[in-house]
Amino acid sequence: MLEGILSISGHGGLFKMVSQAKNSIIVESLVDGKRMPAYATSRISALEDISVFTEEGDVKLEEVFKKIFEKENGEKAINPKKASSGELKDYFESVLPDYDRDRVYVSDIKKILSWYNLLIEKDLIDISEDNDNKTEKEEDNIK
Repeated sequence: MLEGILSISGHGGLFKMVSQAKNSIIVESLVDGKRMPAYATSRISALEDISVFTEEGDVKLEEVFKKIFEKENGEKAINPKKASSGELKDYFESVLPDYDRDRVYVSDIKKILSWYNLLIEKDLIDISEDNDNKTEKEEDNIK
């Protein structure tokens, strides 16, 4: 679901990896569609590698997105730019009740919700494909 989707420090929004150049990767903005090189000196994070701290351990960002998707029935979440800090914390607690309140900041919650809303807007979140992959793996294990 989140394969090839990147966050680049210093650049707003999310990016999709398009190709690889000699000393950089070429990324395309999900916001405006513009392409640019991203160099090794940039702090690049793949969304599939990001986790959220909880009291018991870490939860992959993909799982958090699935929970938001189920809560919102596939629609956008609350607007993180318009919501207060208290509203954001309450909302995130309803999605992930055991998140670590000491290590997950309001700025992290805003970023997660804005990423989720952007991915929903671009129709890049599809939890059915993950369920199909799990079913196929379970069938392979049975055979």
